[in-house]
Amino acid sequence: MKFDKHFPTDKLKDYIKYYVVSENDHESEYKIFPSTGLVIGFQYKGQLSSIKEDAFDTLSSAGITGISDSYKIFRNSAGIGTILVYFTEIGFTHFASHPANELFDLSLSLDDIFGKDIISEVEEKLIIATTDKQRIKIVEQFLLSQLKDIWADKLIVEAVKLIYQSKGTMRVKELNEKLFISQSPFEKRFRKVVGTTPKKFTSIVRFNAVLDNLNETKSLTEICYENNFFDQAHFIKNFKQFTGQTPEHFKRSL
Repeated sequence: MKFDKHFPTDKLKDYIKYYVVSENDHESEYKIFPSTGLVIGFQYKGQLSSIKEDAFDTLSSAGITGISDSYKIFRNSAGIGTILVYFTEIGFTHFASHPANELFDLSLSLDDIFGKDIISEVEEKLIIATTDKQRIKIVEQFLLSQLKDIWADKLIVEAVKLIYQSKGTMRVKELNEKLFISQSPFEKRFRKVVGTTPKKFTSIVRFNAVLDNLNETKSLTEICYENNFFDQAHFIKNFKQFTGQTPEHFKRSL
């Protein structure tokens, strides 16, 4: 199995965190936990399916997955090869006219976002390419061709920064006060740029902070209260929503 990370050119680094070239010779099923940015995937060989309530949905060979506040299950065919594009929290809106929140909890064909002809051309080039370097270059050329000359919403950039600094424990009301903006217009701007509400985004950031803590020697009780959960029951319910497992069971499996 291959899972190699590559970083974008300077012109894209504010919008793309990194790329991953992933290959797997064997069919496998796996969970993806909530993350803070949208993800594009190009399968240059093999197929990918999503699984929900034991129903299989074969995904487009070029697709995009929006932010979600619960885990997703996927199954790849044997011999799959994929280029993944991980956007920064504000990155997607610099390439597409669709508000990011319209993709919440969805996996869609890239044809729906950028048009069939453009995506078909990229896929044809990826199939012909023989090296990872060539594939990354093809994807970068596509992204650069779609990059829009627009200003980043600095207020939302600052909001994301504050949420990370608090490790997802800052309340939305406190954010509104710090940014001198009322809740309704703030939430509308945040959803459009980031892809979900400020409240859901903070919960995803906090969840990922909890995941980092699970690799340490701290007890689950310590992790619960350090991450500002009201009580153990609330902590377990929240964690199970994101992973499908209790914190105790998840920690044992690490």
